[in-house]
Amino acid sequence: MRRSSSNKNIEKKRNLFKQLFNTNNIKSVLRAFVTEYETPKIVAIHSWSIAITCRIVQILILLYTILYVLGYQKGYQQVDQSIISSVILKVKGIGTGYDEKPVTSIMDNADYIIPSQENSALFIMTNYIRTDQQRAKCTEGITVDGAKCLSNDNCMKDSDTIKRNGRWTGICRKSKNSSSIVDNSSSLSMGLCELEGWCPVENDLVRPEAIRDVLNFTIFIKNFIEFPKFNITRSNILRDATYSKYCIWNSLTDDLCPIFRVKNILEIVETDADERQKMLAYGGVIRIKIDWNCNLDRPLSECIPKYTLGRLDSRYRVEQFSFGFNFRFASHWKYYNKTYYQSYRTLTKAFGLRFIITVTGQAGKFNFLTLTLNIGSMIGVLGLATFICDMVALNCGQKGNVYRREKFQTVDLRKRIEQLRRSSENEKERENEKTDRFSEDDRQPLAKIYPFTILPKYKDDDV
Repeated sequence: MRRSSSNKNIEKKRNLFKQLFNTNNIKSVLRAFVTEYETPKIVAIHSWSIAITCRIVQILILLYTILYVLGYQKGYQQVDQSIISSVILKVKGIGTGYDEKPVTSIMDNADYIIPSQENSALFIMTNYIRTDQQRAKCTEGITVDGAKCLSNDNCMKDSDTIKRNGRWTGICRKSKNSSSIVDNSSSLSMGLCELEGWCPVENDLVRPEAIRDVLNFTIFIKNFIEFPKFNITRSNILRDATYSKYCIWNSLTDDLCPIFRVKNILEIVETDADERQKMLAYGGVIRIKIDWNCNLDRPLSECIPKYTLGRLDSRYRVEQFSFGFNFRFASHWKYYNKTYYQSYRTLTKAFGLRFIITVTGQAGKFNFLTLTLNIGSMIGVLGLATFICDMVALNCGQKGNVYRREKFQTVDLRKRIEQLRRSSENEKERENEKTDRFSEDDRQPLAKIYPFTILPKYKDDDV
């Protein structure tokens, strides 16, 4: 039984395949593709529900186009988003740093701006660890894995450690102040492996205080832009020189001032006071965005920048690894020691605030072609209302079959022309019959009204 049922199913599928892909069916499809043409047919449906649905959809499309596309998005304007920008950054302020307490050092912008010039970016050093070094042999840093040793066997000369500060010599150095551990009832002093390189190594376990008065530093941003499509150039220096020298940017009172105070920036990008202190101690990344949104149909004086501030790096309470922003740099020199030149350097691990300046914007101006294209798109989208109503009438209406028969009609042009010719001939015959009938009816009343015989006329000679 199972085999017979499976054979029947296979036979049904085979017959269906033959019907779909037989020669006559393929020929009819190809003939229809070449000889048939589809054209829309207008069918008026007297249904208040479908009519209301169509009008609602059309009104929504009109509102979307007029209010959003043409009004909010300014669809009547030609837009130029290829903004060309140049940014110049300057920092002013005097700070106090701590190399080794109680020794202090006065720092100006040439000391804490590293490097001196960047492309649309700026780094202000707010904290640092500075180590004076020379080429020599010394103990490895205590934080390096495997640096602690009990004997020379623990300091393998060829061992590979990524965090090494130099080349290990294979010697375990022990000092008088070394710690001790107890092993098999004997006291053994602990030491550190010796290295050859820049000595002494950096100790970043103890960080000094942040540079004093860094919150009062000011950043001057000078921005030039151009919209090449409209040949328009603008600058963010919009007021006179007196105002620009002494103003400080404030989002409420002085939103056009190009000078920013570091304290105000930190208060905007970070509301937590503890996080702000950690940003000064360990560093952070801050974004300053300049947005130019210009409507050139209005006066050019209204084309002004808008500044927005934000923090890019993660909060310290969230970040678990490598938080803040820091890097190392060194300054080198040599000293002649009677017989040879000794190499020295000052290694600085700098922590600070990195400011990234981004410039975005667009300009728009009335363009008749753009307006025409958007209006044409709106007219095309209005056809969506008809499509939706057709779907409702064909598939959801109670009389969908009737509407389908009226909407979709197949016409054979030859047969249709023959039918029209015959109908026109029949119409002519009917008109001729009516004409003959009317002429006969006109003659019959004359015979009834004048029932006499017309006698012939004779001449006098004939009498």
